[in-house]
Amino acid sequence: MSLTVSPELLHKAEQGPVDNADFIACIRESLPYAWSVVSGLAERAAAGGAEYEANEVPPPGEAERGQLLRLLASDAMRAAVERHFGMRLAFQNCHRVALFRPGADSAYAEFTSPRAQLLNQSPELVDC
Repeated sequence: MSLTVSPELLHKAEQGPVDNADFIACIRESLPYAWSVVSGLAERAAAGGAEYEANEVPPPGEAERGQLLRLLASDAMRAAVERHFGMRLAFQNCHRVALFRPGADSAYAEFTSPRAQLLNQSPELVDC
């Protein structure tokens, strides 16, 4: 299961649309490792002037790796996180997550290019 949904939030969803803040709270509580990675990137982006910030540290275990994969593989979760931070997410492998500032289109295009994907491969990450 991707998220741990409270009975109250499930009831809200059954009644109609759920606001982004409630969805973000569910993501943050359900996927704490993934949230810490992305929110840490957002903090670094806010403090610095780079076009993007990227995580280079592999997850400490399979549970944490799974959290990142679930967050980034879900269109709904990914879009909610992008709206929340006002930045665009990109993902290359089990841990290389990046958060791009608005207008960083060329940096995003380079990060998501086949060349960048190929250069980011290593034997240790073959099963990630």
